[in-house]
Amino acid sequence: MSKRKIIIDTDPGIDDAMAIHFAFAHPEIEVIGLTTVFGNVHTGTATRNALALVEMAAYTADVAHGAESPLVRSLNPPADYVHGAEGFGDVPIPDSETEPDSRSAATFICDTINQNPGEITLCAVAPLTNLALALREDPGIVDRVREVVIMGGAIDTRGNVSEWAEANIWCDPHAADEVFAASWPITLVGLDVTQQVRCDPADFHSLAAASPIIGGFLNKAVQFYVDFHRQRHDLDACFLHDPSAVIAITDPAMFTREAASLRVVCEGARVGQTVRRTSESRRAVDVCLGVDQDRVRELFLSVLKNADTAMAERKNI
Repeated sequence: MSKRKIIIDTDPGIDDAMAIHFAFAHPEIEVIGLTTVFGNVHTGTATRNALALVEMAAYTADVAHGAESPLVRSLNPPADYVHGAEGFGDVPIPDSETEPDSRSAATFICDTINQNPGEITLCAVAPLTNLALALREDPGIVDRVREVVIMGGAIDTRGNVSEWAEANIWCDPHAADEVFAASWPITLVGLDVTQQVRCDPADFHSLAAASPIIGGFLNKAVQFYVDFHRQRHDLDACFLHDPSAVIAITDPAMFTREAASLRVVCEGARVGQTVRRTSESRRAVDVCLGVDQDRVRELFLSVLKNADTAMAERKNI
């Protein structure tokens, strides 16, 4: 069976690292590239972190540096209180000797989709600026992409940066609205489901035991993330936001969905809110509103427990 080809648009980020290493270790996924953007960290740090994750896993994937600020709004400060100043909690990340792809993230997205018509899944787990810029560069990609899966939004639940807004949408609401207005097939994996999927410290200790290199890195990085969840949510665990989006690609039956056209509030007190629209011409989005959280968690752990084995196999090829 051929592997699912994906581009991950990312701002790594602790849960980004979880999602990326999950994708690297998954036997049915081929990560073609990582495109970087601001959000959890500044874009330069995101690019460095993405290169480090590729090298750590001995994976072959391009990394393309993306947008450094939103389309219209001012750049918000990085979420260092969630992910640490450098993105991976208290784990230091050295500069990579590998250079990123010479193309911008938007051009890389367009080129890759056009070179692989009907094959590329675009998985965005960050603010949607690169996707909006790709649409502006080549609107025809909407007909050649396989699907777009987005971690973002809060439809029937509270936001996580305000009562109404989820962080990825809030960071660049104008870009998100352009992405939802485009006529490509979108699945939205938002807080309605991602906050139901959790792993606790014992889960990450088990990853470190099974895969000391990659699982060990995630276990160290996640300590900062769990501390944030203890303080903010009184929860001795962490949400699997970004990994849930990748799992929605490989195992869509684990999620229940509702079709709805969406728009994003771009100004005022509710900026970043993602809302249903019932009477407009926008293509409906498949919005995930239910999840089998136990199966998602179990799949996440089972795949990552084999991450070091997958890395070793790549090194021996």
